[in-house]
Amino acid sequence: MKRQWHIQTRVLLTLICLTTAILLAVGLVFNLSIQSYVRTRVSSQLASVSKSASIDRKGGTKGERGGRRFDEHPDRITGTAGSAIVLGQDGELLSNLHGSDAAGLALSAYFSENPPGGNAQYQTVSLPDGKYVVSVTTDPVQDGCWLVSYVDVTAIFAFTARINIVLFAIIVAAILLSVFLSRRFSRSFAGPVRELCDFAEEIGSGNLDNRDLRFQDMEFGQLAFSMNQMAAALREANHKQETFFQNVSHELRTPLTSIRGNAEGIVCNLMEPKAAAQVILRESDKLGGMLEGILYLSRMGRASPEGTAEPLDLRDVLSLCVSEQRAGADAEGVTFLFNFDEDPVLFAIREQDAQRLFGNLISNAIRYAKAEIRLSCHASPEAVLVSVADDGPGVAPEDLGHVFERFYKGAGGKHGIGLSIAKSVVDAYHGAITVRNDGGAVFAVRFPRTK
Repeated sequence: MKRQWHIQTRVLLTLICLTTAILLAVGLVFNLSIQSYVRTRVSSQLASVSKSASIDRKGGTKGERGGRRFDEHPDRITGTAGSAIVLGQDGELLSNLHGSDAAGLALSAYFSENPPGGNAQYQTVSLPDGKYVVSVTTDPVQDGCWLVSYVDVTAIFAFTARINIVLFAIIVAAILLSVFLSRRFSRSFAGPVRELCDFAEEIGSGNLDNRDLRFQDMEFGQLAFSMNQMAAALREANHKQETFFQNVSHELRTPLTSIRGNAEGIVCNLMEPKAAAQVILRESDKLGGMLEGILYLSRMGRASPEGTAEPLDLRDVLSLCVSEQRAGADAEGVTFLFNFDEDPVLFAIREQDAQRLFGNLISNAIRYAKAEIRLSCHASPEAVLVSVADDGPGVAPEDLGHVFERFYKGAGGKHGIGLSIAKSVVDAYHGAITVRNDGGAVFAVRFPRTK
């Protein structure tokens, strides 16, 4: 299981790691730069000092050998001055050509314990009185002796140490500042999170009232807005569920009461058995059709409906639905008029869904039509368009906004499921269904073409 962290801990660790890493990188770059710079400058200075010392040891002059006096060898940038001594084979001090006697004696003591043994162009020596960079070459005058040129770099290293102390102090201050900022930031984050968690718990417990939550951060505000929308959607879903059960119980009660009454009439010899049986059969068919519609609506709500969507010619589906209901239409004296494209009108849809959709629209049209029903089916590059129109009285203005609601029945309605099934099918395929009055009710379906 992945370890969980408090927001304050995560913010604190992030700030500490970030600031420490940045400052350590700055310190590392600074120290490397100083070392590289010092090495370059001091190496050049040592070479010049060594050359001048060799010339002076041979007795040359500035004019004769191009040398310079030692006091002409200070480095104006690093603030260091070059000096030189002559050491014997065992490191004893033979001559202090230039520089302090203390430095010369200290270097002599060092090389007495660590004999040069050969030329060394650049060597750092740490002594109790300071740090020196030395260059060791053979003495041009006395065989077996060493000419040691050196530069005192104590001040430079002291300056570098002071900078490192300052950087360390800055790191400590940055860590303390990180602790302070992490507490401030975590409080500003944890507060809204706690409020939103309380809101989520209230929603989970069934309290779906909206909350007026205002936050400084836009993301928290958007989350609060989304949660309020979710609460509103749940309230609406609960209301629809309550209405659904109320309507279902009412719709089921009526046929069940009729079935029970006729059955009791047969048992008690109060009704003619054949007539009562016909009523029972009719109400049973009605009840079965309603239950089948409810089950179909529940299947449409699944994440993965049964069956596979395949390209179907919607003209054939409409013709099949007309054939299945032609007997009922003939009994009502209703004829069909077709306005179809000559080419196939293909759309990827499950055959059962297509038959349910158009079968319910045609059944609804037969119920209200006076003499004819007009069917149209056309394809365009962007969409597939199907309409079912009747020449009946049309939809009452007060019913236009409710005809697709479950169990909503207008004048002459059956049980209020057929049109809600039609809308569920259309929504499942990202289409749109509308109704308008134009010489009767016109139901128009539009399916977008997939690219």
